Amino acid sequence: MPLARRLTLADAVAIGLGSMIGAGVFAVWAPAIGVAGSGILIALAIAAVVAYLNATASAQLAAVHPVAGGTYAYARAEIGPWWGFIAGWSFVIGKIASCAAMAMTFAAYAAPTGWQVPIAVVAVAALAVVNCFGVTRTALLTRVLVVISLLGIAVAVGFGLGAVSTAAPTPLPDATAYGVLQGAGLLFFAFAGYARIATMGEEVVDPARTIPRAIVLALAGAVVVYALVGTAIVLVLGADAASSTAPLVDLLDRAGGAALSPIVRVAAATASLGALLALMTGIGRTTLAMARESDLPRFLAKVDARYHVPQRAEIAVAIVVIAIVSAADLRGAIGFSSFGVLLYYLIANAAAFRQSGAARRYPRAFQVLGALGCLVLMNTLPVLASLLGTVVVLLGIGYRMLRLHLTRR
Repeated sequence: MPLARRLTLADAVAIGLGSMIGAGVFAVWAPAIGVAGSGILIALAIAAVVAYLNATASAQLAAVHPVAGGTYAYARAEIGPWWGFIAGWSFVIGKIASCAAMAMTFAAYAAPTGWQVPIAVVAVAALAVVNCFGVTRTALLTRVLVVISLLGIAVAVGFGLGAVSTAAPTPLPDATAYGVLQGAGLLFFAFAGYARIATMGEEVVDPARTIPRAIVLALAGAVVVYALVGTAIVLVLGADAASSTAPLVDLLDRAGGAALSPIVRVAAATASLGALLALMTGIGRTTLAMARESDLPRFLAKVDARYHVPQRAEIAVAIVVIAIVSAADLRGAIGFSSFGVLLYYLIANAAAFRQSGAARRYPRAFQVLGALGCLVLMNTLPVLASLLGTVVVLLGIGYRMLRLHLTRR
């Protein structure tokens, strides 16, 4: 049974913003400033450029292949089934780790000490239920969460920029080329939500026109928000932000707005929920697409007849996320996620590079630069995260090889 086309341009942009303006904008500044130092805004620019190049590849592919699954479906059509599988598997494992990171960030802001893990588990379970009852409700709730998040960010940034003239930020350490690239890799994790729109291609109205516009609009909005937040933090906190667990709360405190810090905490928790909701929706659709092709168990390919959503896939994703939340930490989840996501976009650029004729919307140079950007940022990740990511990708390849062997027999 096909998925219903219900999402408008506004819905798609809201889902993209909800994926990008999430836990990252509240949590990524400390580790990014810690490695990039005075080059943090350069790192932000690099992350934004790589994200834009990847977004154009996704938009070009989505306009021609308006089906659920994102680069999994695109790479299957443009390059071949094996590349599609590696892209889909990388997306699923990377974004499941992202879900865990979002849930952990939500609990860090919303839960009392000692209750972070149980609250994170409850959040994942609750949003899985929302997804199981229809994508229109998902889009509406995501839009509400984005508005609340932006209001909280506006409060912190407004107070911060207003206090720039009297602030005495701690000087940032000198930047190094490697540190700036590593910072860009961390900041890319915060951006990497725009293609969530493309994974929902089977549910968007007029996808050939809507998806490319929604991806670019959502990314542009997120870049503006991150640039404002980053500038305020650098000008008010400086190097002190590198050791902060809640930079926007500290920004308010330093700017004389400590009484408003609960607003920012609520916004951070809300943003994390918004990103978690959009992430789980996208992973469920990619899981559905892979199960349809038997690259994941066919049991997950069923679409609920009443609500027109892949409920089994959504439930399976939630179970795995809950397991990670119960066993891992935030830093490990982010590193593992970045590996899977960058590999996914590397294949997206390769697939878009092969398109020609009327399908081509952007110069091939965009895809070449996007692929190089992904490779460079992948090489800045912690060694342990890269090794673990490689092992899990190879396990997925082994599973598919075994299935194909048994099928032939």
